[in-house]
Amino acid sequence: MSNNEIIMIFMLILLVLASAMFSSIETAYSSSNRIRLKNYASDNNKKAQHVLDVLDNFDEFLSAILVGNNIVNIVATTISTLLFTGFFGSTKGPTISTVVITLVILTFGEITPKSIAKRVPEDLAMSTVGVVRFLILILKPLTIFFKGVKALLNKIIKIKESDSDITDELITMVEEAENEGDLDSHESDLISAAIEFNELEVRDILTPRVDLVAAEVTMNLDEIEEVFRLNSFSRLPIYENSLDNIIGILHEKDFYRLYHTKKGSIKNILQPTVYTSLHVKISSLLRQLQSSKTHLSVVLDEYGGTAGIITLEDIIEELVGDIWDEHDTVKEFYTFVAEDVYLVSCDVELEDMFERFNVDYDDEEHDYVTVSGWVISQFDKIPKIGETFTYENLEVLVTNADERKVHEIKVNVLPKIEEKED
Repeated sequence: MSNNEIIMIFMLILLVLASAMFSSIETAYSSSNRIRLKNYASDNNKKAQHVLDVLDNFDEFLSAILVGNNIVNIVATTISTLLFTGFFGSTKGPTISTVVITLVILTFGEITPKSIAKRVPEDLAMSTVGVVRFLILILKPLTIFFKGVKALLNKIIKIKESDSDITDELITMVEEAENEGDLDSHESDLISAAIEFNELEVRDILTPRVDLVAAEVTMNLDEIEEVFRLNSFSRLPIYENSLDNIIGILHEKDFYRLYHTKKGSIKNILQPTVYTSLHVKISSLLRQLQSSKTHLSVVLDEYGGTAGIITLEDIIEELVGDIWDEHDTVKEFYTFVAEDVYLVSCDVELEDMFERFNVDYDDEEHDYVTVSGWVISQFDKIPKIGETFTYENLEVLVTNADERKVHEIKVNVLPKIEEKED
């Protein structure tokens, strides 16, 4: 073996190592968690900050890495061809070289380094940030050229970028963290609820008008006391003439003070009414209730009538789940009847039921919140007890209804039929 062949073998090894370095750096920077890096940077880790600076100009970084990696691989292929041609002649040499260099680069220059970098992306990114910044600097002329080519191609080939929903992406990240064991189920539910919290509107969680318990201002004290006693509410909307004219909120403590002293009138102890509308975000309403030091808001429809009420507890429950006290009656929304057969309360949210029974839910398709609204929409009328329909893999039987709404249905969940591909 001549000195030239030894030098070529040595150069080939260096080039494969360089290819491995480029591949691992590309994967490390592509897989790095920005939030983790920002935490490191906030602890005065300068390398983490340098990595973030590089990621802020990711296109420039990627161009430099890809240019460097391709140059290395092309040079390695050329040297390999020369080397194997010298060993096996011009007939077999190029073929053997192609097979060998492809296997070597794939194994040691691509697959292995990328799989290693995927395990510790932030550590690898920080340890190689000096090399990356140097490469970006010396390859800047080439990256500028390719940036111009990219801009030209973007003008020629119009590509419409898809709108990404950051909320869905964050929830997917939380689910992945739970699956990988970084979060337990309770933490995952709490974080997911917090992410979705800002998307919810008042109409999604209000107590509707038909379920509203209120008292008329002309009722005597004994009648109002009975309403408080039978319903165990701490606050009661007070209306005049009709529910569309709620004039204030009566607090239980203020009422019983009046009830026992018999001094004054109901109107004198009413708290001001806070109004909101159906499409207000509950996060905004929460701040409004906090600033006004109020626990209850009256929800108005588009005509100014009363659509229902929403309480501070309703809003908080969207974050932490149902809050029960000693006097609450726990309502079961789903009652098990038999395997894959359930009685479902129609007060439950449609999205919740679809998720429970593994049915796809499209909020643009369904313009109603509760199961009752969904059932009525299927019949285009308020159905009678005993009427049935089928929706996807759900067989639905109306088991309790009146002339105003559907109260309960029986759902039989059938196996899904897999669609055959043509």
